Amino acid sequence: MTSEPVKDEDAGVAPDVVALAKVVATLRAENERLRHQASTAAVLERATGLLMARSGCSAAEAHEELSRRARAEGRTLTEECWIALGDTPQAAHPPFVPVQGGTDVLHSRSVTDVPVPESGTEPRPSSRPALLGDLSRALTGASCPQDVAERLLDHLAGPPVRADAVLLFSRTVHDALELAGHAGVGAAVADQWRSVPPVSGIAALDTVRRGEAIWLEDPAQDAQRYHLIGQPPQKWRTRAWLPVTTGGRVTAALGVLRTMDAPFDEDVRELLRSVARLCAGSLRAGDARTPPLRRDRRPGPPRRPVRSGAPEASGSVPAAGQPDWPGSPEAGTAALVQAVFDVLPGPAILLTPLRSPAGEVEDFRIDAAAPQSVDVAGRRGRQLVGLRVLECYPTVAGADVWHGYLRALTTGTPYEGEPFTYEEVTAGLRQRSVYSVRAVKLGDALVVTWAGHDDVARQQALLADLQRLGNLGWTDWNLVTGAITWSPQVHAVLDRDAEWGPLPLDAFPGDVVPEDAPDFTRALRKLLETGTPVDHQVRITTRSGVRHLRVVAEAVPDAQGTPVEVHGFVQDVTAQRTAELALTASRQAVLAQRNVLQAERTVAARLQHALLPLPGQSLNLGDLRVDVAYLPSHDDLNVGGDWYSALEMPGGGILFAVGDVAGHGIDAVATMAQLRFTAKGMIVTGSSLTGALQRLNTLLLHTRDHHATATLVLGRYDPADRCLTWVQAGHPPPLLVRDGKAEFLSPPEGILLGATLRPSFSEAVCRIAPGDHLLLYTDGLIERPGEHLDEGLARLARAAETELSADGPGSLDTLLSRLLLPDEQGDDVCLLDIHLPASAPDAAPSSFLEAT
Repeated sequence: MTSEPVKDEDAGVAPDVVALAKVVATLRAENERLRHQASTAAVLERATGLLMARSGCSAAEAHEELSRRARAEGRTLTEECWIALGDTPQAAHPPFVPVQGGTDVLHSRSVTDVPVPESGTEPRPSSRPALLGDLSRALTGASCPQDVAERLLDHLAGPPVRADAVLLFSRTVHDALELAGHAGVGAAVADQWRSVPPVSGIAALDTVRRGEAIWLEDPAQDAQRYHLIGQPPQKWRTRAWLPVTTGGRVTAALGVLRTMDAPFDEDVRELLRSVARLCAGSLRAGDARTPPLRRDRRPGPPRRPVRSGAPEASGSVPAAGQPDWPGSPEAGTAALVQAVFDVLPGPAILLTPLRSPAGEVEDFRIDAAAPQSVDVAGRRGRQLVGLRVLECYPTVAGADVWHGYLRALTTGTPYEGEPFTYEEVTAGLRQRSVYSVRAVKLGDALVVTWAGHDDVARQQALLADLQRLGNLGWTDWNLVTGAITWSPQVHAVLDRDAEWGPLPLDAFPGDVVPEDAPDFTRALRKLLETGTPVDHQVRITTRSGVRHLRVVAEAVPDAQGTPVEVHGFVQDVTAQRTAELALTASRQAVLAQRNVLQAERTVAARLQHALLPLPGQSLNLGDLRVDVAYLPSHDDLNVGGDWYSALEMPGGGILFAVGDVAGHGIDAVATMAQLRFTAKGMIVTGSSLTGALQRLNTLLLHTRDHHATATLVLGRYDPADRCLTWVQAGHPPPLLVRDGKAEFLSPPEGILLGATLRPSFSEAVCRIAPGDHLLLYTDGLIERPGEHLDEGLARLARAAETELSADGPGSLDTLLSRLLLPDEQGDDVCLLDIHLPASAPDAAPSSFLEAT
């Protein structure tokens, strides 16, 4: 069933249901028509290719032969095509053999008959016709593109082609490629090349775009131009890509891949071109496998009479671009109208009414369209041909323009409608357009033209938005007539009321700041005298303050070169210029501050060097060997407050101290000097270690200029019993390396100096054995951004075990290189290595740690 007529007068059926049923019936009939058209065209192409393969004739000669046979037997062209393909039993037709000179000669023998030589031995057919004949019969039964690819490989694997793989790519609406069928390439390669985007460097895409065969016979050179299929690409040494043309358009690409390293000779190339022509019908046939020999025709207008000597209309395939649906105007009429439309400068379409069985107009179909015809969806020119009005533009139904079409078609009176608003939703966006439509009857069709009224308004709106968002406006001065034209935005840019009118060129752009007036005046003078364009920034004084403007203008000269018109634009760049000035001021302030900081660093570095001199070699204090290392941070603008002290005291004791003052700069260096000298003075004059920390805490709390804090490790070494008595104030614990093992000393009670008025401190004792290394250090040695302090302590212990386990002083430089990252040292580092040589006699039995 091809249609379902719906009666409006059926009782109990709502009008909207009736209308919906009509739409469903219309769409079903249209779908069947398109399916029948596709299958008919596919059958014709395959039959034409078969006849070309058997006789070696051209496509036009094969088509003419099929038409001649159909006329002779009283059949339709489609029926004759199916008979030629062998799906219906038939008597043998004499083969069609074109002879040189263009005269067609009909022989009385069958297609398989060949000349018999004088010897009486009947030879086999030549390889090419036989191969094409077998392949044509095989492709006749193909059910899908994958089946086509497999059957192609079965017949092309042997000589003369010797194919190892076959690929079939179909062309999509976006000019990309989809793998429709494959054989011999493997699943992995097929999945990799399932979709090919429309990019360059793909041989199959170039074949489809150019409509020409591409022969790839040198993998090394071909790989420089194309992305070769396969892993490795050299697997297939030679490749052929051929276009598959259906309906005058390249719709697919056929790829033949070979492992043999030999070029395609001319016979093989011609054979593969014929194979590509055979594939066209098989790829279009789809699932239409049953020949429509005697189909019942759907109700509609009677068939047109067949002209003498022409094939029956129902069996012929229309030329590309011509309508082939029932009830359409004569192909010649549609072609004539389209030819006229092609030279029209404006939009125009030809509408053919589609009537119900009762003769009522249910819809209109576009049968021709001028190139300038564009619909709301963006379809242009011949892309509109074949569309139905109500299916594509449903909001037209019931509108005045629809009734105007019907009146023009019924009465023959031209319809000229008032401007109306057409509204449609396209891609989720509401589109509104204003049109004036005119319709004139032409035979049983309508020629419709229209004019859009929203183009100018839309452009004006876009221009206004551009000027508003860019805060600019255009200007024009006619120097001959004195006429001045400004866009409305110019008044806003100049902060000028529109009622005041525009300014002449010599007074433009208003009250210029005196400092900018001379340069701007000279620029305007050059514009009028020599035609030099103006692109100048100038400041003007307005009611809201000073504004920065960019003025761009050029002069239009007459035939003698005299400027007669000046046009350009003016833009408010106050915000941009203010930001630029603020940025410049900030840069200058940063540079000035950097200079101050650099000077401060220079002073602080000199002061630090004077207060904390570093020894050039190891210190020998009693029986101990002491090495000192001090590394400033990589920040050139900061000088830290890290310090150390190591000296012999009266009575034979040795004082060790390592401290770190919070902060950087001059203040930190000054506080460091106070702590260093005060601590030494108190210990030398007999103060206890804990007492010294108490007094140092009080000193920091009563500093007038600033309140500083500091950490400190303070120790006194007695050479007689080799004991180190030490105290700490919030400082990292010392690290003792003995017998290849590193262990941190358990810290006695102590708190950061300068943190509280009543701190509590206690002492601890550590005996130093021969071969020991005791490390006193500041936190810059173990701290890294974003890392827990325990990780830095563990890293220090591992490095010390590696570098200081052997007998000898060890190397602090090597130790520091293992601990500090290049160019990432963010704080000063002070390190003291107290070493008792292994050759020193043991003074007394020792435990590892002792505390008091």
